[in-house]
Amino acid sequence: MSSLFLFAQKKNDAYKLAIRKASAPIEIDGSIDDAGWQDTDVATNFFMVLPMDTSFAKVRTDVHMTYDDKNLYLIAVCYHALPGPYYVESLRRDFAFGKNDNFLLFMDPFDDQTNGFSFGSNAAGAQWDGTMYEGGKVDLSWDNKWTSVVRNYEDKWIFEAAIPFKSIRYKKGITQWGINFSRLDLKTTEKSSWAPVPRQFPTASLAYTGILDWDQPPPEAGANISVIPYVLGGVSKDYATDAPNEYRRDAGVDAKIAVTSSLNLDLTVNPDFSQVDVDRQVTNLDRFELFFPERRQFFLENGDLFTNFGYASIRPFFSRRIGLGVPIHFGARLSGKLNKDWRLGVMDMQTGKVGDIGLPAQNFAVVALQRRVFARSNIGILMVNKESLNYTSRTDSTKPNYTSYNRNIGLEYNLASSNNLWTGKALLLKSFSPGIDGNDFVHAANLQYSSRKWLINWQHEYVGRNYNAEVGYVPRQGYIKVNPQISYLFFPKSKHILSHGPQLMAFQIYNESFKKTDFQAYLAYIFTFRSQSKLTGWVANDYQKLLVPFDPTRFTGDTLARGTQHRWKSFGVDYISKPQSVFTYAFSSRYGGYYANGSRLNITSELGYRFQPYVSITLSSSYNYISLPEPWKQTTFWLLGPRLDVTMTNTLFFTAFVQYNEQLKNVNLNTRLQWRYKPASDLFIVYTDNYLPAPLSVKNRALVIKLTYWWNI
Repeated sequence: MSSLFLFAQKKNDAYKLAIRKASAPIEIDGSIDDAGWQDTDVATNFFMVLPMDTSFAKVRTDVHMTYDDKNLYLIAVCYHALPGPYYVESLRRDFAFGKNDNFLLFMDPFDDQTNGFSFGSNAAGAQWDGTMYEGGKVDLSWDNKWTSVVRNYEDKWIFEAAIPFKSIRYKKGITQWGINFSRLDLKTTEKSSWAPVPRQFPTASLAYTGILDWDQPPPEAGANISVIPYVLGGVSKDYATDAPNEYRRDAGVDAKIAVTSSLNLDLTVNPDFSQVDVDRQVTNLDRFELFFPERRQFFLENGDLFTNFGYASIRPFFSRRIGLGVPIHFGARLSGKLNKDWRLGVMDMQTGKVGDIGLPAQNFAVVALQRRVFARSNIGILMVNKESLNYTSRTDSTKPNYTSYNRNIGLEYNLASSNNLWTGKALLLKSFSPGIDGNDFVHAANLQYSSRKWLINWQHEYVGRNYNAEVGYVPRQGYIKVNPQISYLFFPKSKHILSHGPQLMAFQIYNESFKKTDFQAYLAYIFTFRSQSKLTGWVANDYQKLLVPFDPTRFTGDTLARGTQHRWKSFGVDYISKPQSVFTYAFSSRYGGYYANGSRLNITSELGYRFQPYVSITLSSSYNYISLPEPWKQTTFWLLGPRLDVTMTNTLFFTAFVQYNEQLKNVNLNTRLQWRYKPASDLFIVYTDNYLPAPLSVKNRALVIKLTYWWNI
């Protein structure tokens, strides 16, 4: 790997937008007529990214930026290229990017091409905000205090925003930030950006940002302390045990303290997360634990330092291991930039004991340190310590015997070339647990090449049989895995098909004696249409050797024996409809063999209809038909999930979500009313019900009312 490859200058540093202090006050009203906008520079002449990245955009977008002592201001004038209404799902915050006409800002205030912030809106005024990590990914669970307005005109829509300097982190004294603007126009199916981005990468790619050139260093945010208290009242009842009503009267507080302009201290006392969206259930026919993402606000800012260490199925730290079903008494987290090259994350959380299950009070301490190397790569160190307080070993077999401690230490190198064509990772982990010595290491690595036509990836993993990450997500131990992947795209001169091409993937898993236990070969052919719909056909060949007894239905309780070997072939078709229609649909199908020479049919679908911009209705479903020999015979079960989103305004939302899971024999109803009465301050009313499907009898229900207030000191 040459030094030119590693140290190449930033790709789009020729694209510069000068930003000067506002000459007059800016009013956030969706109008560019304010005097403060008249002497600002304009970013225009956007480049097309999709459907093809070889020309200027057909849809015109003009962007202006300015600032004062408190806020960073942006206004985007988004012109229509074709007559007709805009396309949006609803006024729901943090909308799905591909289903909405939208404008987004991506900024890199550290100019490290790795971390930053994103703000934006759809054409109806629904806000989008998130933190950026790994050079081009956006975590939309992050939520902060800023204001915006969208106003629609006959020939355009205008997005205007004020982002307080206190709401973002940036390097003190830096006068050049990485920045790019992205526009999606569904009428023309065109995605564009101000600084050009190759079509194989998202417009969020910080490797391809231009430069925001300040006339002087951005103003210091000054004393930057936010206090976010909450009060909560609730009632719940367990009908299954006929217990009396249980009442909740809680209060707690979060605080955000800017130690520097780029380093933040988060504190929490008696946190509550009852307003967080419920997890979307899935039918589980896998032999291993499923992964559900973190949604709790406290864990999110700079969360990539902790939770993205490793791979999707090798996470030494997974914050959902803390405080789900267990009370969190208090916590502290220091995270952010020390300077342009160093990032730091330190977290300490204290949970209470749960006497019913014999769980002692526990302390969770995590330290992450990351050092940038070369153009965009970095080296990271992670240390995780879980300690049980006042620990005594249990001999009561009716309750789990929790460990006194579990520790992990890890080192990883993340490769990202200056042009983003080459990415990869190399990882080493070791765990420490009582009474365990040896076979407790992890090694994994991958290298990926992504060009306009080619995607080539190699990945291998080794997880020792005694590796233990009690605060992580590592669903499988004692294996060696190799996983190559290759795909290619053709770009025909067609009015309907944008691209098509094959994708080939294979993985083999061995035990620590290099005896094969799993194998899959997967071949797909993918068509992407100019309307943005997508069609995929695939075939697969599987082999699995069971390492423990396993119920292939995860439903009946009957199991296949350990050591039995199973082979099958399967095929399927997936389709996603064009997002421009008010009626959208997607389906995925799979048919073929299954364990014990059986067969399995699976059909998954999602139907959506919207009365834009106020109402969005979706119905997700999954049907499984499994045919096996005795004692299972034929097994069928459904998973249904209708969801209703009503967005009266962009500050008043109602969501109703029902999930019927035949596999778990449960019906869950979750409704939530959210009123954002001030920026980042909310009133939540959450009602949940759980039923037995037949005869639809109530298992438990709960009502919670929660008020939060974001107070800047």
